[in-house]
Amino acid sequence: MVFKRRDRRPIWQAVADFFWPRGGWGRAFTYVKHRVRRLPDPPHRIARGIFAGIFVTFTPFFGLHFFLAATVAWIMRGNIIASLLSTFVGNPLTFVPIMAISLQTGYFLTGQGHALGDEVHRSLGGKFVDAGRDLKHNIWAIFTDERADWSHLLVFYDEVFFPYMVGSIIPGLIAGMIGYYISLPVIQAYQNRRKGVLKAKWAAIREKAAQKADAKKKQD
Repeated sequence: MVFKRRDRRPIWQAVADFFWPRGGWGRAFTYVKHRVRRLPDPPHRIARGIFAGIFVTFTPFFGLHFFLAATVAWIMRGNIIASLLSTFVGNPLTFVPIMAISLQTGYFLTGQGHALGDEVHRSLGGKFVDAGRDLKHNIWAIFTDERADWSHLLVFYDEVFFPYMVGSIIPGLIAGMIGYYISLPVIQAYQNRRKGVLKAKWAAIREKAAQKADAKKKQD
């Protein structure tokens, strides 16, 4: 296979690289920035894609961020590749603050903050675990005589997923707009500079060709 790794990484190495890529997050960020700037599309379309990717990272639809980012970028007529690369904003270093901001905003908007109080913070991890157990049990119940139990999943939806989903909209829009307005002039400047460099190279090539032609005429 063309894209198959020659050296198969052990599972522990793959997990470690997910949380801390080889070369560090700074190098990974530089790589993504370089790829985004070199995309062959108008700056405003690339910036729209960046907005879509950043916005989607604030949503609780983990595992679907690529698909959702591409969909939002397509609806906005933005660059789809830029949207996929911009989901890099959501990574193991940022998911915790992103989740905290989205949840707190969601609790405020839905009015659950006062009702739940500090209990949410103490049991948030437990709600994830309980929901996972319910999901595993219910999948197993399909193939056995056991009875499905949705109680913990309903609690997870009411107290975690729904407020997370509602609360992700405002900070996602704000972060996406910041990414849009920061990236747009940067990409414009980069593309203009790149066009200038290419134009200068072509001018030098034409001048060199003209000099060779003149030299050949003189020899003849």
